[in-house]
Amino acid sequence: MPIDDRSSVFRLRGILLLVGVLLLSCLCATPASAGRLDVRSAILLDARSGKVLYAQNPDVQIPPASLTKVLSMMVALDHIRAGRAGLTDWVRVSRNAANQSGSKMFIRKGERLTLDRLLMGMAVSSGNDASMAVAEFVGGSSKKFVQHMNAKAAQLGMTNSTFKNPNGLPAKGQFTTARDMGRLSYQYLKTHPRALRYHRMQSLKHNGQVTTNKNPLLGSCPGADGLKTGWIVASGYNIISTVRRGNTRLIAVVLGAQNSSVRSSEIHKLVEAGFESRARGVTVASVLRSNRHYASAHTQQTSVASKEKSRVSRKHTSRRLQASSNLKSRDKQVRTSKKQYRKKITAANRKSKTSV
Repeated sequence: MPIDDRSSVFRLRGILLLVGVLLLSCLCATPASAGRLDVRSAILLDARSGKVLYAQNPDVQIPPASLTKVLSMMVALDHIRAGRAGLTDWVRVSRNAANQSGSKMFIRKGERLTLDRLLMGMAVSSGNDASMAVAEFVGGSSKKFVQHMNAKAAQLGMTNSTFKNPNGLPAKGQFTTARDMGRLSYQYLKTHPRALRYHRMQSLKHNGQVTTNKNPLLGSCPGADGLKTGWIVASGYNIISTVRRGNTRLIAVVLGAQNSSVRSSEIHKLVEAGFESRARGVTVASVLRSNRHYASAHTQQTSVASKEKSRVSRKHTSRRLQASSNLKSRDKQVRTSKKQYRKKITAANRKSKTSV
């Protein structure tokens, strides 16, 4: 084969290879980026069957923060169901419990209140103090209670989770995953459905202090009635949410949002995509992709409209300034004419007097 022909063949092969690589990268990258939530990890479950409807990095280990309290509440409610404790049991608050840092129910050392009241404080106030008081009462000590927590986690198949305390305050080696939190929430609601009465409460007053439930879906998302939010620096903003509409209940988990606003918007997107997917008979991922494209197009349209509005506003402002400038110029001319007229009159009067 002549040298020129070989060069042409090599160039053609190179061009075809480059085109193939570009097409492959486009096909692989576009759907993944378009259908993702702006969080580190997420999962969506059918609360009736436990089926996973959507997952995004579900096995990435992240500190649970106050999502830990869902497991603590389950362990406490298990003890109550087994007859080893009662909701009306009186609990005396220890110095250790009262002195817990972070979010509080504002219980005091030596105070006596029912186990039922403390569970409210865990769910609504996200009280680290309430969680410790429950742990010490139910487990005999916080250390023994944490052992019960990890045993329960293992029983539920939470293979990528380890707990070091009953409230989720920062602790070395304490972590979970979205998949494990989904498993926990599924079994928790299945075993203790009446626990939602704690989680749907939006505020709690204790010792003169009013604390509010930080779940952004309560009161803003139809059918939302639980479960729990959490935050520490190492984890970012976490949330487990459950929403029921008709005969369908979904459980959504989001871990590692950048701030509370992102957590709120992304959990909303995930839940709404779940119900929309049921209505349309398509996957949750496809709904998220289509909604993301719509949101992007809407943002672009809004940006164009905003720019046009700004341009028109600048044009009108320029016209107003020009009109104002012209008016000032005319006023100046009138004042000058009047001044010149007065000078002429004065000069004429002087001349008249001189003539007389």
